[in-house]
Amino acid sequence: MKTITFNKGVSFLLAFFFLFILSASAQQQTQNSNSTKKKKKTEKKEEQVKKGWNLGALPVISFDSDLGFQYGALMNLYNYGNGKDYPNYRQSLYMEVSQFTKKSGIYRVNYNTKDLVKGMRVYFDLSYMPDQAYNFYGFNGYDAFYNASLITDGDPAYLTRVYYKYQRKFFRFKIDVQGNFKSNKKFHWDAGIGLYNMKVAPADITLLNKGKTNNLLPDVPGLYQKYIDWNIIPQSEKNGGTFTVFKAGLEYDSRDNEANPNKGVWTEVVLAAAPRFASNMADGFMKLSITHREYFTLIKNKLLFDYRVGAQINLSGHTPFYALPLIFYARSTSAYNEGLGGSGTLRGILRNRVIGDGVLYGNFEIRWRAYSFRFINQNFYMGLVGFFDSGTVIQKVKFSLPSSPSWNSYLPNKSDGLHNSLGLGFIIAMNENFIISVNHGQAMNAQDGTSGTYVGLNYMF
Repeated sequence: MKTITFNKGVSFLLAFFFLFILSASAQQQTQNSNSTKKKKKTEKKEEQVKKGWNLGALPVISFDSDLGFQYGALMNLYNYGNGKDYPNYRQSLYMEVSQFTKKSGIYRVNYNTKDLVKGMRVYFDLSYMPDQAYNFYGFNGYDAFYNASLITDGDPAYLTRVYYKYQRKFFRFKIDVQGNFKSNKKFHWDAGIGLYNMKVAPADITLLNKGKTNNLLPDVPGLYQKYIDWNIIPQSEKNGGTFTVFKAGLEYDSRDNEANPNKGVWTEVVLAAAPRFASNMADGFMKLSITHREYFTLIKNKLLFDYRVGAQINLSGHTPFYALPLIFYARSTSAYNEGLGGSGTLRGILRNRVIGDGVLYGNFEIRWRAYSFRFINQNFYMGLVGFFDSGTVIQKVKFSLPSSPSWNSYLPNKSDGLHNSLGLGFIIAMNENFIISVNHGQAMNAQDGTSGTYVGLNYMF
C-alpha cells in the first residue's frame, strides 16, 4: 500500500477525481454491451460485470519540509478474464514510481496471477525503497520512552527533528506461491522465498539541509546512534545486512471477494525462517506468524463489521534490529509489512513505535458502503470506515542496559501495555478492487504520538 503521512510538513494531494479522468481514458473494455437489459427508470441499476483488463491510476504529490517534494504515479491493472469470477480477478499488476527530491522514494512492481501455473497462484514483488528518515523509537514499546520535546522546534529540550530517525535503503525481491488442496478449495498451502537487503546509517544531515537557508537540522546524534554507543545495537548490525527468508504456511480462506469481502473467514499460519547460511547475519532466526480475519454483513451491501487479530513470535535464533519491524504473512501486496505503528497496523500511532521479538495486535472496523453509482462505464462506491486499533509487545528484545547513566531517561525498563488508537476513514472504490482509502487515526496515549493521516490503496485487511 502506498501511504503518505501528514504528521510533519505540509502535504498537497491532487483531487481523487483525477482517478475518474485517468480511468476513462485508459479502460480496455471487452465486455458484451448487449448482455445488460434495459432497466426501468424507477429501478436501481445493477453493478455491471467487468471483463478483460481495467486500469486504475493515481498521481502522487506531496511536500515534506525535510525530505522535499514528492512526485510520481502509481497504477493498478486488473484482468477479470471472461468475467465469470467478477469481482475477483485473474491477474493484477501494480506499479509505482514516486520519489522525494532528497532521495527517499518507492520504486516497485508487484504482480500476481492465477493463470501462470495451473492450480496455483503466483506472486512476484520487486521493490527498492530508500528512506532518508526511517522511524526508530527503540524496542519493547513503552519500555522505550518517547519524548516529543526532543523533536519539537522551539521547545527548550529540542535537539533535532530527526532524533527518532535513521537512513535506510531497502531492497526486496519475493516470490510467493499458493496452492489448493483438492479435498477443499478453501484450504491452501503457501510457500515463498524472499531476498532482503537493508543498508542502514545515521540520517544524512548534509543532504536533508541541502537548499535550505533557515530551519536547518543540527548535526547531533539521534537515538539510533545512542543505541549503538550503548551497545544495544551491536556493531555487527549497525550498518544493516542481507538475508533470505523461506516461508511455509497453511491458510483457510472463505471470503466472497478478496479486495472487498462481505463475509467469510481468512486465517493463516506461517513459518518464516532466515537461516544463517543464506545471510550475512551473525545468527539466523525463525518466526511464527498467525493472522485471523473475519467479515460480517450487518446490512446487505451497506454495513459490515470486520476484524483482524495477529501475533508474531520469535521461535529461535536472534533477529537483528533492522529486521525486527518486519511482519511476515503468507503473501502481501503492500509495499511495507512493518510495525507495529503506522498505516498497516496501528493507525494514528507513530510508525514502528511498538517493536519487539514478539507482538500481538488487533484491528476492528465498521465499514459503511454509503453510495454506489456508475460513472464512465465503471462501478463505483463511496464509503466510511470507523476503526479501533490496538497492539502490544509480548516477547521483549533482550539486551543489557548500558553503563552510562544517561540511559535512564530513555529506557524506563517497565512492562509494555496496550497501544490504542481510534479513527475514521473515507473510501472510494472502482470495480470493487481499485480502492482509494484515506484514514485518520488518533493515538490514545501521548507516548504513542498524537495522530496520523494516511492516503493509500486498499482496505487494511
